[in-house]
Amino acid sequence: TLAERANLAGVRHILLVLSGKGGVGKSTLSTELALALRNAGKRVGILDVDLCGPSIPRMLRVRDSAVHQCDSGWVPVFVGQDKAIALMSIGFLLERPDDAVVWRGPKKNALIKQFVTDVAWGDLDFLIVDTPPGTSDEHISTVEALRPYQLLGAILVTTPQ
Repeated sequence: TLAERANLAGVRHILLVLSGKGGVGKSTLSTELALALRNAGKRVGILDVDLCGPSIPRMLRVRDSAVHQCDSGWVPVFVGQDKAIALMSIGFLLERPDDAVVWRGPKKNALIKQFVTDVAWGDLDFLIVDTPPGTSDEHISTVEALRPYQLLGAILVTTPQ
């Protein structure tokens, strides 16, 4: 729809961060990449679709922040003194930050689609999408939801073992 397009219309590049397994540093790499791009003068957003382990709010010290609604959807949490990084994570929607998310595929997929279509990102140079480990439904849902947009690419995080 037109409204869906509008929320990502101001995003110039979308970058997925993926891996085949957990614990390899996807969230750390996503966070560090966002900070490096911000330090280079870019406007950056992070979409944390790691629904079972949303660690980016903790890494960026905004765990206790709340997400608000506006006319065009959810307003992301703005990070840092300069508010230069926009962040959306399921971690902001849980009652307690350490609550487990025990959902079946359709509910996870619906939330991912909602994150893609209903977050008012504004103008960003880069949107970094931190994905869960593996190659599950969430990845397919994320790529399907982002397919209409100009995807810059993906970073695949691996380990030597």
